[in-house]
Amino acid sequence: MLVVTATSVGFVVSQLDVSIVNVALASIGHDLGASVASLQWTVDSYALAFSALMLSAGSLGDRFGARRMFLGGLALFALASLACAFSRDAPQLIAARAWQGVGAAAMLPNSLALLNVACGHDRRLRARAVGLWTAAGAVSIAAGPIVGGVLIAAFGWRSIFWVNLPICIAGVAATLLWVENARPKDAAHARGIDLPGQALAIAALAAFVGAVIELRPLGFAHPLVAGGLVLALAAGGAFIAVERKSRAPMLPLSLFSERTFSAAVIFGIGVNLTYYGMVFVLSLYLQRVLGHTPLQTGLAFLPLTGGFLISNLVSGPVVARFGSRGPMIAGALLDAAGFAALGFVDATTPTTALLVPFLLIPSGMGLAVPAMTTALLGTVGQQRAGTASAVLNTARQAAGAIGVAAFGALAGHGEGAAGALQIVDAVRWSAGISVALLLCAALCARWVGKQPGARESGERRRACGPVPDEAE
Repeated sequence: MLVVTATSVGFVVSQLDVSIVNVALASIGHDLGASVASLQWTVDSYALAFSALMLSAGSLGDRFGARRMFLGGLALFALASLACAFSRDAPQLIAARAWQGVGAAAMLPNSLALLNVACGHDRRLRARAVGLWTAAGAVSIAAGPIVGGVLIAAFGWRSIFWVNLPICIAGVAATLLWVENARPKDAAHARGIDLPGQALAIAALAAFVGAVIELRPLGFAHPLVAGGLVLALAAGGAFIAVERKSRAPMLPLSLFSERTFSAAVIFGIGVNLTYYGMVFVLSLYLQRVLGHTPLQTGLAFLPLTGGFLISNLVSGPVVARFGSRGPMIAGALLDAAGFAALGFVDATTPTTALLVPFLLIPSGMGLAVPAMTTALLGTVGQQRAGTASAVLNTARQAAGAIGVAAFGALAGHGEGAAGALQIVDAVRWSAGISVALLLCAALCARWVGKQPGARESGERRRACGPVPDEAE
């Protein structure tokens, strides 16, 4: 339990900053004179750095030790949060947010690698630990709007970055006290940084997301948009070619030969793209259409917290007993039902009408995501745990950035009466797209195979906490 607590701190702070910024967007835009496109970059600069660097961070953790990378990520995240708090214009804030993403990239895959090593290859034990770890991150995502709303109302938008400092300090202390290093004994498994692959990955992601963000204001024919899409396609193709030939690729394509691994990654893409994209649009809808304050917006998101907490805690025992496939399918269908309910909102919809979708969406995600993570970790050895978790979370964070860019582009400029109507249309279109993607994710989950259980040692029980003595 101590290891779960320590590793969860990094997950909490990295996920908290994903959602806490959403309720501050209107305040940031007013204070810094930022456009909707600049606000999208405020969200996506973090997500881009997060996703583009996670694979290298996972590889470095496998080579030099996950604990060392995790601690370095916590320290960098704290410093970048200070820079965010002192930003005087939108470009400074966007740059500081990118550095936060670098720190988060170092933390997330290595926190999961530390947890995986502590729990060994016991399916039931790992399912329970991953369920608790995921619950901490999911609750922080859901609690972000509430915490952000309270802080903004009391101290202004800059306070949402100050709150990261005590969390990071606590994480460093807990890791030094309770977590042993996770480093492969066999040097043959250790890999360095794939610089060509890393550069191409950054170019492909940044070009694609940038083109999508600027598509609505500039138009498809604009050189920046058309050129960005061409660059993204070329860089993406070159990235795959480089990874196939590299002796130490940042993205080992051989991992995708395992059907369960591929299914888990595709599933994660669908879940993250829909959730992060919709939360961005809903934040604009609540504040610019319904006229809510940041605090009221945070309170409107309150049902997300309860849904995530309950479903994540339930997911661990369910996955341990029944495997990953069923919970993934059921979770995706619940998630899709929640998004379908959002397809009927308009400019006069009362906030209470959002209660049902705001309960269904986190219930589905909270059930499915721990199952997805457990399924993926069951396909790799400890020596590749950091890389495997980095592949999954890279795909998820990149999908989240694309979701914000795509769904945000549907909202247009979001100013005045015409802008309010665009935002309402964006919510409806985003809801429909999300339902379709989540139904596809449910189909992909059928590829997930059954994973055998294993007996845990007394040492592993102490590291991750007791597991009920249920029959396999």
